[in-house]
Amino acid sequence: MKRIITLITILFSAQLIAQVNINGYVQTYNRARLQQEGKFTWNENRLGLKFEGNPSENIHYYSEVRLRAFGFPSVFTTSDLQRREKDAVQPWGLEFREAYIDIYGFLNENLDVRIGRQRIAWGTADKFNPTDNLNPDDLEDIFDFGRHLGSNAIMATYYWGDYTLYGVFIPVFTPATMPFGDWATAFTPPLNLPPGMQLASFQDHIRLPENKVAETSSGGIKVAGNWFNYDWSLSYFNGRDDLPLITAVSLTPTATPGFLDANVEMEYPRIQVIGADMAGSIGDVGIWAEGALFLPKKVYNNLTIPHPQLGMITQREIALDDEPYFKWVVGGDYTFKSGWYLNAQFLHGFIHERGKDNLNDYLLVRFEKNFMNDALKIVPLGIAVAIPDWNDIKNNYGIAGGPEIDYYPIDALEISVGAFIIDGKGDNIFSRVKDFDAGFFKITYSF
Repeated sequence: MKRIITLITILFSAQLIAQVNINGYVQTYNRARLQQEGKFTWNENRLGLKFEGNPSENIHYYSEVRLRAFGFPSVFTTSDLQRREKDAVQPWGLEFREAYIDIYGFLNENLDVRIGRQRIAWGTADKFNPTDNLNPDDLEDIFDFGRHLGSNAIMATYYWGDYTLYGVFIPVFTPATMPFGDWATAFTPPLNLPPGMQLASFQDHIRLPENKVAETSSGGIKVAGNWFNYDWSLSYFNGRDDLPLITAVSLTPTATPGFLDANVEMEYPRIQVIGADMAGSIGDVGIWAEGALFLPKKVYNNLTIPHPQLGMITQREIALDDEPYFKWVVGGDYTFKSGWYLNAQFLHGFIHERGKDNLNDYLLVRFEKNFMNDALKIVPLGIAVAIPDWNDIKNNYGIAGGPEIDYYPIDALEISVGAFIIDGKGDNIFSRVKDFDAGFFKITYSF
């Protein structure tokens, strides 16, 4: 805690010397299950701080940190109640989101360079961007898709007439974060066990890339421009998938007949991605489209299972084929004369889906309207629909979403209440958590 106080003291002191611009927000966010007797699943209080300045015409710097109390008391002994950090009673942490320096006109008046931890967002679609692969996904909150962590990187931007060229180098690999608590089951399909067998225990081990440049580095290039009032870009990424892939499974019999212990090994496969996107409008309708061709390397999964006559045997199967696969999204938005706003997207291939035969379709729709001179916003419909099998929708589908009300009683203050309703059949991202309906309350003040 002393380190945090020292950091904030230094930054605020720097404001007096260098006229640093400081802004941020304070937020409280709670969620509870509508089932399971109202079990609380999210308890967060956050202070977000952003620091920015231009000490000269050629230098700009930016940093963002988040100090938050997150989670629930984790007390098992009296010694947990005596910790000076009080982290067992009130869990807290510090997130170092971004910290970078911009150098304008570096070596050439048309060349800008950004160095440090940064969020590099590619793509034009709304939150679901198949070309956005430079930064790892931050999947902590399953209801807040589109979040990413920052990466320590060097980005060069060159302005060449009507075109803008980007080059990015990221020396160190950072994996994605997974959903908090039991929400992780949304991204974890069940293990295929032999007929009549049940799972007794589960252990996994993640193997990170070896800590050397050839294994951990990634990068990308992009060219962007405008053609007939449509923004467009072409991009290329070479690196690793930030979600782990199972490469070994060992199923071992236990002392109890009919039960197995599972040991799973995972790693992060290499990928290349060729992307394209565009955004513009047709009349009063905003439109966008984005697509990415994934070029994976073949990855195998070694499956070790018990055999009635041969004992333990190992089978080698393909975990990820080297066949290219294409993810894409198209969407648009429109504001009706009555003031109702509609945002809709159709998505092929979700964040965690890999392989040509494993990509599902999704429809995302949000309908909202402002009232009382924009002091009140009502969202009667904000929904995502998963369609894994068009030939059997009634037995294989997923739905997630719900109503929301946002109230702005004064400037910079937002109060939100709503619910997340989830349902589905078959095996898909939403049906796996269909019993996790939740209501939420969130209040945010920005300064």
